[in-house]
Amino acid sequence: MGRKGWLALVAGLCGVAFVVAGPVLAQDTIKIGAYLPMTGAVAAYGQMEWDGIQIANEIKPAVLGKKIELVLVDTKSDKIEAANAVSRLVEKEKVVGILGEAISGNSMAGNPISEAAKIVSVSPTATNPLVTQGKQYAFRACFIDPFQGEVAARFAVNDLKAKTAAVIIDIAQDYCVGLANFFVKEFVKLGGKVVSTTYIQTGDQDFSAQLSSVQAAKPDIIYAPNYYTEDALMAKQARDLGINVPILTGDGAQADELIQIGGKAVEEMYFTGHFHKQAATTELAKEYIKRFEAKKGKEADAFGALAADAYFLLLEAIEKAGSTDGTKIREAMVAIKNFPAVSGFITMQENGNPIKSMVINKVKDGKFVYVTTVNP
Repeated sequence: MGRKGWLALVAGLCGVAFVVAGPVLAQDTIKIGAYLPMTGAVAAYGQMEWDGIQIANEIKPAVLGKKIELVLVDTKSDKIEAANAVSRLVEKEKVVGILGEAISGNSMAGNPISEAAKIVSVSPTATNPLVTQGKQYAFRACFIDPFQGEVAARFAVNDLKAKTAAVIIDIAQDYCVGLANFFVKEFVKLGGKVVSTTYIQTGDQDFSAQLSSVQAAKPDIIYAPNYYTEDALMAKQARDLGINVPILTGDGAQADELIQIGGKAVEEMYFTGHFHKQAATTELAKEYIKRFEAKKGKEADAFGALAADAYFLLLEAIEKAGSTDGTKIREAMVAIKNFPAVSGFITMQENGNPIKSMVINKVKDGKFVYVTTVNP
C-alpha cells in the first residue's frame, strides 16, 4: 500500500476508534477494547474512566509477555452507539476483553453482543443488578445497587437521623430508578416514611414542580440518586427556595462537574461511593494515586479508580488463564479472591458481581471528603 493509501486508511479508522499502542507488530500485542461515553450527557464519566485506564496501563502495560494495545470507542452517552461500539470491538478490532460501559443502561445495550461472542466485559461503574443478570461473560468492578441503596437508607436513618424522606428520581435512567427503589424499600423497613416521590428526566433544567412537592412535604432529607448535572441544578433550586435539608445521593453524582455546576448549593451533599484516596490502603492504590496525581494534576477520583480496577481485574484473569480464550478468561475471572485492587480488596462471584466495601463521601469546602467505610 502506498503512503497516500495508508494515510487514507488511518484517517478513516480514527473517526471511530482510537488505538493506543507503540509501533509493534500485531502478533506481539494483545488487544483490549474500551467503550465509554467520551461525549454526550455523561461524558465526564467516560473521560474520568479513560484517564484511569491509561494510568493502569502505564503501571501494567503487558500481559502474557505481550504489549497491551488499547482500543477506545466513544458511545456518545447513547445506548444504540454503545451496542455499535461493542460490535466494532468484537467484529473488527478482534479484542480479547472489553472495559465498559460506564453507566448501566449502556452496559445492558452492549453486553448481549460481547456475551454472544464469549468475550469478557468488565464495567467499572454500572451498578444496576440487570447488567450482569443472566450473563456468563459480564462482570463489574463496582458494588451493585441493592447494597448501595440499603447502605444509603441505613446512613439516612442512623447518621442523618431522618424519619421522613422525599425521593426525586430520573426515570430516563435504569440506574436511578433501581437505586431509588432499593433505598425506599430499606428506608421503610427501618421505620422511615417516604413523604414525596417525584420524577425528572435527564436533561431537565427546571425542577420547580418537584421541589414544590418537597417543600410541602417538609421531609428530613432529600434522596436524589441521579447523575451529576441534574443533582447540581436541583440542589441550587432547592437552596434558592429555602429547602435546606440534607441531600443524599449515589455514586453517579460524584463528579467534579457536580461542584462546578452546583457551587455552594452542593456543600454537605452526601454520597454512597466506591473510592476515596483517604480510604485506599493497598500497594496498588498507592502506586495508582501517585502516578495519577503526578500526571493528571488533580486528586484521584472514584470513576478513574474503578476503571483502573476493571483493567487490573481483566489482566489478572488473562494472566491466571494463561490464555486469551474467552471461556478460560471467564473461568479465571470468577476464581479471583481477595484481589488487592485500587478501590480495596475484591472477591469476584460467579454472577459477575464483586464482594467489596463501600465508602461514604460528602462535599465540603468545594471538595469530596471521606466520611466512613461500610463493609459488606
